[in-house]
Amino acid sequence: MFDLVSRHWWVYAVRGVVAILFGIMALIWPGLTLTVLVLLFGAYALVDGITLVVALARGNVLARRHKWVTGIMGALGIAVAVVTVLWPGITALTLLYLVAFWAVTMGALQIVLAIDFQGEAVPQFLLVLGSIFSLVFAGLLIAFPGTGLVSLVWLVGLWAELFGISSLVFAYRLHAFESELNKVSKAASAA
Repeated sequence: MFDLVSRHWWVYAVRGVVAILFGIMALIWPGLTLTVLVLLFGAYALVDGITLVVALARGNVLARRHKWVTGIMGALGIAVAVVTVLWPGITALTLLYLVAFWAVTMGALQIVLAIDFQGEAVPQFLLVLGSIFSLVFAGLLIAFPGTGLVSLVWLVGLWAELFGISSLVFAYRLHAFESELNKVSKAASAA
């Protein structure tokens, strides 16, 4: 099953790159207005959600037992994006709780994936690390909701950077595993 996931490492790479780019924009422009922050976050959540749904539709990323997790994560990303685009004038507190809910759900689902990969040659700790970043980020948002928009922008930017880096490292490890599988396969067929 892991070889199916490793062949499609690009899903994690796309998610990581988009998260890092979103994080850089949030950190460079911390004085963004609420509308711009909402739209930036909405664009990120949309790309993340579409990437997961496309991967699921192609049927080539996760084994059958992981389809529901991928589907939920993709649908949630798209739903959050739709809400943020349709109602960009929502209050900072509403945005804060929307982002916190999304981060908690994504973190929890990645922990489910990490547990399900137990016993396989998967760098589970990277999935758990991304989950921890998401859960800590959500916890900070919930614990300190009155810190203001600039703090929210910085937290969102920092979380996106950390999550993006862990996703890229995971993608790299998957790609390396795929390369090894290809070498073994070629060597076996040559023999």
